[in-house]
Amino acid sequence: MAPAVDRRTLVELLARLSYRKGIFRLASGRDSDFYVDVKQTVFRADGARAVGELLCDRLQSHAITLVGGMAVGAIPLVSAALSAASARGYPLDGFFVRKDVKDHGTAQKIDGRFRPDASIALVEDVVTTGASTLMAIDAVRAAGGKVALVITVVDRQENDGVAALEATGAIVESLATRSEIIAAAQA
Repeated sequence: MAPAVDRRTLVELLARLSYRKGIFRLASGRDSDFYVDVKQTVFRADGARAVGELLCDRLQSHAITLVGGMAVGAIPLVSAALSAASARGYPLDGFFVRKDVKDHGTAQKIDGRFRPDASIALVEDVVTTGASTLMAIDAVRAAGGKVALVITVVDRQENDGVAALEATGAIVESLATRSEIIAAAQA
């Protein structure tokens, strides 16, 4: 069995694989002099394992039974968490929230194994303003659920995104922060 993954391993992977300097337009519409593309880490086997294990640790510590988030960013995170949970024998289901309802198939806003009575967590790759996660919280509430926990892979430590999420009543935790990633990238 592979050794346990710690936060430092994830921070180092994010610094090496996901952190970029330059001028980037963020989903919030503002420009930034750096970008953290978590997909570059989570779409590698070692990155998916690190993210999945650390997410699963947090989910288990809060007795979460259902994890989800906004499509498309949260889908690989949910998948990584489900894989880690399966390896541990931890009962966990997943779902994702669509920005728009499909006009075919089941025509659901929330897709997957959603149950409003579950202990629910949302995951997000990067939090700046928290806007996309706030949309997911609204969708979960509209479906009768309550979000107990939000886990972001990276907290950009700006624009009060974490504070906006905490204002919903959810506990907010981060696997890595902007300052940790920048320090690791400069080491």
